[in-house]
Amino acid sequence: MLMILGICGSPRQQATEHVLKEALRMLEEQDIKTRFWTTRGKDIGYCTHCDYCLENKACVIQDDMQELYVLLTKAKGIVIASPVYNGGVSAQTKAIMDRCRALVAADTGVFKGKTGMGIAVGGDRAGGQELALMQIHTFFILNGIIPVSGGFFGANLGATFWSKDTLEGVKQDEEGFRSLKKTVKKFAQLTKEREK
Repeated sequence: MLMILGICGSPRQQATEHVLKEALRMLEEQDIKTRFWTTRGKDIGYCTHCDYCLENKACVIQDDMQELYVLLTKAKGIVIASPVYNGGVSAQTKAIMDRCRALVAADTGVFKGKTGMGIAVGGDRAGGQELALMQIHTFFILNGIIPVSGGFFGANLGATFWSKDTLEGVKQDEEGFRSLKKTVKKFAQLTKEREK
């Protein structure tokens, strides 16, 4: 059965988590099974590029990424939602991307043909949301995941939000939710088409 994995790269239970859960709810309304996974409270070490995975087909670091590896393998589509930190993705989001090197070392085709969607939530209106989305899309492209955007006129690279650094702020971002709806629609459509 088609399953979409939503990964929240925020260490806090705030705006990014709220928006990702809304995206997954929209997907569920289209009869797509979803799974939410958050970095909040998880132990995720950073990649040291030690090359252990190249020889042993597994990561030398034994932490909560082991659970995520299983979910990433099963998912047909991946939604990565990140808060914007210093004009890019959060450290937690970046650690996940880097640690996927071990998953690809074990199976070079593990991500091939999956679809991917990005969500970026910034505290400022122009706080680096598009740069964060570009980092997410770059991760997708490098690993054989098909990146899906919301298309022209308002969601060019994906869903972007202005939270004003509050949960209430993101809930009031009508333009952000418009970009989310457009992106979810295209993402669901392509993911379903690839399953036929």
